[in-house]
Amino acid sequence: MSPFAIIGIIIVVLLSGLRIAQEYQRAIIFRLGRFQGIKGPGLYWLIPLIERQQKVDIRTKTVDLEQQETITKDSVTIKVNAVLWFKITNPEDAIIKVADYNKAVYQFSVTALRNIIGQHTLDEVLREREQINGTLQKIVDAATEPWGIKIEMVEMKDVEIPEGMQRAMAREAEAIREKRARIVKAEAELEASIKLTQGAKEMEGSTIALELRRMQMLAEIGIDNNTTTIVMIPSDFMHAARSVAELVVNKKIEGNL
Repeated sequence: MSPFAIIGIIIVVLLSGLRIAQEYQRAIIFRLGRFQGIKGPGLYWLIPLIERQQKVDIRTKTVDLEQQETITKDSVTIKVNAVLWFKITNPEDAIIKVADYNKAVYQFSVTALRNIIGQHTLDEVLREREQINGTLQKIVDAATEPWGIKIEMVEMKDVEIPEGMQRAMAREAEAIREKRARIVKAEAELEASIKLTQGAKEMEGSTIALELRRMQMLAEIGIDNNTTTIVMIPSDFMHAARSVAELVVNKKIEGNL
């Protein structure tokens, strides 16, 4: 074999060791089965036949946790599904310490979701989603941290409640709204009665104010009912009738004495 052929073979072998990793990729290098280091992004070289690589994607990944049927703390069967976002922060641990990090993250997240739902009542699951999401994120993140994985966020997408429970909750909500409406109406009537009492006390000491109120009432009636006939009685008659009634009562009291 000529020297040029040997040189050509050497060049081909050397060039076969060139690799390229994208900006979002990292290459885990193994030399004769032992971890050697992390390379990338960009161009790098591997020793042919001695070193091999395994690439990982360090971008944030989305995992859709399939619908889980579980029982709440108050023994209500519900179906919950969620979404989880995670990224690899340590490519070495993600490859060496766990066989399949995608499957491991998914399975642990599903288990943690079922466990945390079982620790809360139905009302807490519906009202305190943000708190439950935060707790679930901390639990999963603590378990996946040794694998070089960071859980960025967990969100429950939907909570499916049995139809019978939905009807019961609808009746409860309707009763609560009716209760609030009655309370508001009662408070309005109380406030109106207080204001009317204050107005009556103010008009009691002023004959002119009473007459103005009567004229205002006539104007309001005239707007709505034009065909209504109203007979006006002077307020002096009312005062005279009241005086006569008081005089009769006083005479009866004196006669009894």
